Amino acid sequence: MELIIRSFNLKLKHTFSISRQSYNVQPTLIVELKEGGFSGFGEATANPYYNMTVEKMKDDLTSLKSIIETANLTTPEEFWKHMHPHLKHNMFALCALDQAYNDWYAKQKGKKLYELWGYDISNNPLTNYTIGIDSIEKMVSKMNELPWPIYKIKLGTKDDIKIVTELRKHTHAIFRIDANGGWSIDETIKNAKTLRELGVEFLEQPLKADDWDGHKEVYQKSVLPIIADESCQVEADVAKCYNYFHGINVKLVKCGGLTPARRMLVHAKELHMKTMVGCMTESSVGISAIAHLLPLLDYVDMDGVLLIENDIATGITLNYGVAQYSDLNGTGVALI
Repeated sequence: MELIIRSFNLKLKHTFSISRQSYNVQPTLIVELKEGGFSGFGEATANPYYNMTVEKMKDDLTSLKSIIETANLTTPEEFWKHMHPHLKHNMFALCALDQAYNDWYAKQKGKKLYELWGYDISNNPLTNYTIGIDSIEKMVSKMNELPWPIYKIKLGTKDDIKIVTELRKHTHAIFRIDANGGWSIDETIKNAKTLRELGVEFLEQPLKADDWDGHKEVYQKSVLPIIADESCQVEADVAKCYNYFHGINVKLVKCGGLTPARRMLVHAKELHMKTMVGCMTESSVGISAIAHLLPLLDYVDMDGVLLIENDIATGITLNYGVAQYSDLNGTGVALI
């Protein structure tokens, strides 16, 4: 098997702001695994919150090139188990590698990935479209630019209720709120009451990731469901979040790819928690991988391809919240 590593800068259509940062360009790493006439593709984006750069991912994967290229070509689960000890310090790089292997494996089996997994795609959830923090006028403009059935609103400002109240005047869409750890306990409990009346479906990560006493109080007192994001990163965190959150938002880059994400989602369902997968402003490579998990999900945030202006691949397409799969096997991806 041949390992090929590429990097790109994805340009955003608008400056994207959350409670802790703003950016206009998203650096990303693409892994290609090539063997037997088939190529598999995977992606992981850089992220300053997790101290992850494209260079760090490149270096770690390059240092493992011989191990990767001489690995026994067994199932994706066995491949992940083989590579995890080498990349447990860099789940982002492991994610890109795991996605690529899953894509390659399904392609050489002649199946789409969801088919290989035996999933029924007839009841897939709709994806939301994210509106980053901005002036109210610009947030309204972004909604008008792309009418959508579900909007995820990034908050964590002093005017959060004012923002949602104004946005509600311009759409009947479902709202989801993501404060990215920008609220206090009292703010969350109080805001939840008002936001429920404004058509909000749930609150995502209102408190800082490590505030477990706060999570418990909010879980018990909030009138809206609370979904863990920054508090749920790897497989062991699912059990940790039980009875502290109503559901979990799994990010492939944080847990190490599709393989552990599937286990996390199954575990959450066993605990009767809501399941969600989110994106990190990836191209069609990473977003198409997420699409194959849809049958396991209650909610999904896979709008990365809608936020960028220079997609580097073809794959799934999104039409008013609906993910439409590519005709290609595997994850359905081809680089442009």
